[in-house]
Amino acid sequence: MTESEPGRALRILTANDDGAVAPGLALLADVARPLGAVVGVGPARKWTAASHQVSFDRDITLRKCGEHRYECSGSPVDGLMVALATLYAEGDAPDLVLAGINDKRNVGEDAAYSGTMAIAREAAMRAIPAIALSHERKDDYAGPERAWLTRLITTLYAERSAWCADGGFLAVNLPARLPAEIAFPSLARDKIAAHCDIVRRDPDEIVARVRRGRPGTRAPGDENDVLAHGAIAIVRHRWHGALTPDAAWGARLRRALAAGR
Repeated sequence: MTESEPGRALRILTANDDGAVAPGLALLADVARPLGAVVGVGPARKWTAASHQVSFDRDITLRKCGEHRYECSGSPVDGLMVALATLYAEGDAPDLVLAGINDKRNVGEDAAYSGTMAIAREAAMRAIPAIALSHERKDDYAGPERAWLTRLITTLYAERSAWCADGGFLAVNLPARLPAEIAFPSLARDKIAAHCDIVRRDPDEIVARVRRGRPGTRAPGDENDVLAHGAIAIVRHRWHGALTPDAAWGARLRRALAAGR
């Protein structure tokens, strides 16, 4: 875990999957700036459902597009990896990685699909405290709302020992209005990309298209439910959250394999 020296301004890296010029990245830099030195990096285009794609063995370019802002030719995670390798001296990693602010909510299965979530996951793999932020607002945040977001990030960072140990990172979904109460919901089950439409089919070729959108599934106490009630949904994820196989199942598997010898 990165530890900052008491009294030192934080080193903060902001990154996103919506693009280097996306309003959410500018908003995130603005609300993070009171905490310290902010560097921003975003892809040259919008990457939808980029997940944790990494571009191996090809050139990736970081192009300066403003003061402490960079545009990356690769995927969202490429941008984070190259920024960490080039913009920070060895042993001088950022104190905090902030991903977003994504222009749609990231709930449930988005943990696997989302490039925003992947940025935070990659940072957690490197033991850097990371928070992925998402919202569905189309209008801008007013001054008091921005100040409250700064306070939220400051408070979450101060409490990082409670959530970033053992591979942890946070997914924060913001409701329509701020300030708001904080909730710690269960994961939603609101599967995006659940339908595939056949565009054309003939004996030698099938053309299909995966449909956008989600069904809006909501259960009491899950992420979608608390957002519907105007609260902030905060979920702690772990990048290495593997489940231990059931011992009885393991014994059955061994017996079945032994019987086939």
